[in-house]
Amino acid sequence: MIRLLLAVVCILAAGSPAVAARFAVLPAKLGNVAPSKMMHEYLMGLAHAALDRRDAEYEKIKTPEDVAAYQKRMRQFFIDQIGGLPERTPLNVQVVGKEKRDGYRIEKILFESQPKHFVSAILYLPNAKPPYPAVLVPCGHSVNGKARDLYQLAPIIMAKHGMAALCYDPIDQGERMQLLDAAGKPKAVSVLGHCLIGVGSTLLGRDTAMFRTWDGMRAIDFLQSRPEIDPELIGCTGISGGGTMTSYLMALDLRIKAAAPGCYLTSFRRLLETIGPQDAEQDIHAQGAYGMGHADYVMMRAPLPTLIMAAPRDYFDIGGAWDSFRQAKRLYGRLGFAERVDLLEPDTKHGFPVEMRVGACRWMRRWLLKIDDAVTEPPSKPVPDEQVWCTPRGQVMLLEGARSAYDLNMDLENRLVEARKTLWQQADKKKALAEVRRITGIRRLADLPKPECEKVGSLKRDGYRIDKLILKPQPDIWLPALSFVPDKPNGNAYLYLHADGKQTDAAPGGPIEKLVRKGNSVLAVDLGGVGETGQTKGKGLAAYMGPEWQDLYLAYMLDTSYLAMRAEDILSCARFLDSHKKVHLVSVGNVGPPALHAAALEPQLFASVGLRNCLTSWHDVLETPMAKNQLVNVVHGALKTYDLPDLLATLPADKLTVTEPCRP
Repeated sequence: MIRLLLAVVCILAAGSPAVAARFAVLPAKLGNVAPSKMMHEYLMGLAHAALDRRDAEYEKIKTPEDVAAYQKRMRQFFIDQIGGLPERTPLNVQVVGKEKRDGYRIEKILFESQPKHFVSAILYLPNAKPPYPAVLVPCGHSVNGKARDLYQLAPIIMAKHGMAALCYDPIDQGERMQLLDAAGKPKAVSVLGHCLIGVGSTLLGRDTAMFRTWDGMRAIDFLQSRPEIDPELIGCTGISGGGTMTSYLMALDLRIKAAAPGCYLTSFRRLLETIGPQDAEQDIHAQGAYGMGHADYVMMRAPLPTLIMAAPRDYFDIGGAWDSFRQAKRLYGRLGFAERVDLLEPDTKHGFPVEMRVGACRWMRRWLLKIDDAVTEPPSKPVPDEQVWCTPRGQVMLLEGARSAYDLNMDLENRLVEARKTLWQQADKKKALAEVRRITGIRRLADLPKPECEKVGSLKRDGYRIDKLILKPQPDIWLPALSFVPDKPNGNAYLYLHADGKQTDAAPGGPIEKLVRKGNSVLAVDLGGVGETGQTKGKGLAAYMGPEWQDLYLAYMLDTSYLAMRAEDILSCARFLDSHKKVHLVSVGNVGPPALHAAALEPQLFASVGLRNCLTSWHDVLETPMAKNQLVNVVHGALKTYDLPDLLATLPADKLTVTEPCRP
């Protein structure tokens, strides 16, 4: 019993800060940054190179023909990257309430943007002679959605100045919480909800932005169906998350004749250099690599009138907003309509201040009503949340037959299951694996250089030594490693990967020492973003998305993934060990999916593969809406072709060991 307790103490101690410090390999600074910032700096290097390419391409857009070709290409890319747009199905509009108010009236609306996917909205109508224009007002991030004072005041000023306005709840806000507990209370709201939906959406090759954008497009369909509204005079304005959606909608839906996005548009460069990537719908797959930035949302709609509303005290950088405005102004000028794009900069902070509400209203009147006058905001008092409810109990998911975004994702996944079975049962496995390589972007072993190696220290233990190594598989990537070298080696080597760091199983009497005492060499490595180069603390979404969530989204926008980068790290480390007779791969924790990919794509490298505490099914992630820390291992569109069990099935049964598989 005493020996057992001592062994347990030693193993637990291996994960302690003191042990981690003793096994530290990297210097305090890698260039000018701490090791924990290595992945961020590497990705920012890729981002700056992509941004420079994008700016060079912008300068080539000179003629109206150039502009038209650019707009068509960019718009199609945008639609493709969010997963395409769903089929237009019946809206099944319900007008569930009407009220007369001071100077305007409202209707409470329910419609289905997709079958049984309910959207709750308030239609503000002017006391004016129809037909009149209508302005769509997407909400920013607010728990109570359309009921927030700002999202009541903005439509009211439109209605009091002769235009209809429609403000609707986004998913996971207001009456559209997508996950409810048994008592009908929301489990994930606003930003977190959007990101959780994004995890499963990414695996399906779609984006939270698809749900958000389609809701807005169907809202326009609803507006155009109303006889009192002129279907040719549609505007759109919103701030923050509503500014994001205004930007997307105005770029993709040219039915929007006048637009005024606020407190969102900066430049892609300044976004990344300041606050970094935000929640899921603001991060479009491969947009950075392709060159689709904030200015492009404006330029995709040129020469339709667009007012950029930006605040100098916003966290969305005002300098970037001016950079994007200048690019858009030049392009509009090349088309002969420079006056149709402008920038409003009240001395305010992030929000929907009266200056922006008035500015957006005046912009809409100018371009939709052909009236350019001095607008003021008359006194208006927002009503309590319950007075703008469109459902009996304040949640659309409590309506009979309601379908959430998670349900719609599962509908698609269940259709894909059969397609994957057909591919992997009938197709040549080599062809199927070639598709895996194409989707992930993981390079072939032959295309990866042998990593450089630097020895920075050594420790001696009874029967073996531990060399501290730095492996450099490519510029700006340092992988700290511990090389366990037995006094009497048998020629075999183990590549040992642990999600909690290379030192975790390195205690005397621990799993690594047991391998070494049998004569095996062991290379324990911290993959990129793990251990010494990992982030231990994160803000905001870290509890569910992981501490490195912003860098994960940055990689996503650069058309790569942590899974792909780590799989290449593994292949490089295996190549480093190629002088041994046999190389065995061992992974523990959430480094398992990249290890599985490396083994499946280059099976000749490994004599055996052992996966412990590894996720073994992405399908399970789709079935677990509040899965934690899964963003790190998602691949855009993977489930269109394969799931993790398909990769497991390619490995010989006598060479594969899966122990204690974990669920999301």
